[in-house]
Amino acid sequence: MSNNQFKRGELYSVINGMASTAVARRLQKNFRQAGLEITIEQWSVLYHLWKEDGLSQQELCNRTFRDKPSITRLIDNLEKLKLVKRTASKTDRRINLVYLTESAKELQQVTIDLANQTMNEALEGITKEEIETVKNVLQRVYDNLIELS
Repeated sequence: MSNNQFKRGELYSVINGMASTAVARRLQKNFRQAGLEITIEQWSVLYHLWKEDGLSQQELCNRTFRDKPSITRLIDNLEKLKLVKRTASKTDRRINLVYLTESAKELQQVTIDLANQTMNEALEGITKEEIETVKNVLQRVYDNLIELS
């Protein structure tokens, strides 16, 4: 089914993340202004660990939609910042589990507050109904493409 409401380039640009890139840039700026020296990519790993600490590196790949080399690099950098630590699984030493440090746990609320502030800035003047429409459309786009995988 063809949708001619947008020029293809415009639609691709929107679906491919023009808005998410702008939100990520703004969140990164808000982190810097708050004196936080973590990247958005690092924050996305921490976010999933705040939800469930002790995830495997593979599970972090799955949840963040990143490949193994990218997750390895992110975890290496988070370890250098003393925000996470790797521990070999007790049942399979080939698997590394990633745990938050106390320093990372202390960052949770301030970064969530900054993320909420950023989303409030991004959604200024947009109604709940419009947000629901966008969520539904993007979910359908995702579902259509997952079915083809």
